[in-house]
Amino acid sequence: MTFEGGEGSGKTTQIARLAGHLRSEGHDVVTTREPGGSPGADALRHVILSGAAEGLGVEVEAMLFAAARADHVDTLIRPALDAGKIVLCDRFHDSTRVYQFLDSELDQDYRDAMERAALGDLLPNLTIILDVPASVGVERARQRRADHSPDRFEKEDEALHERRRQAFRKLAEDEPERCVIVDGTQAEDKVAAEIRDLIDDRLGAARFEAIGQSLGAGQAIR
Repeated sequence: MTFEGGEGSGKTTQIARLAGHLRSEGHDVVTTREPGGSPGADALRHVILSGAAEGLGVEVEAMLFAAARADHVDTLIRPALDAGKIVLCDRFHDSTRVYQFLDSELDQDYRDAMERAALGDLLPNLTIILDVPASVGVERARQRRADHSPDRFEKEDEALHERRRQAFRKLAEDEPERCVIVDGTQAEDKVAAEIRDLIDDRLGAARFEAIGQSLGAGQAIR
């Protein structure tokens, strides 16, 4: 499961809360983030977020994101999924679609090629898009800056953040089976409860489907 949204949308907080809930229900949960999440990807994280890669051009920067994601998928995400764990990721390929390809001269064929190289056949089962107006998210990010220096994306103007917000909303419109929008302006507890109920429903449906498949195959259910 992936969490997406603009700066200050509350992804990190909600991932931590959902992970705690799922663990209390007996699930083995891995939380991770992008860019980063594995040694190789973390090595590229500083280059990307510091702005050092900007001078290399958007095409090279997209390649760096793809390389970081490929390492993240191969060394952390796939092994965790193969072991039956639930993976919660703070940003994934949708952020690259929005942050690197919005207002870019790079075309969709190039984007799709980068995604195939990084992901293979792996896509999230569910993507939660935390939606907040850019003005709200930017203000939250400003308040957070008391603890750390803003990265290159947090420094960008509010109008660009709003265009990215709309791009995330368009992704949800285009892929409604995978993407669900949650109003991130609600109180933190209310957002957490909405996400928890959504995930519990999805997991319950998945269990029911698995039982049905087992019965159809004539396997005993204990």
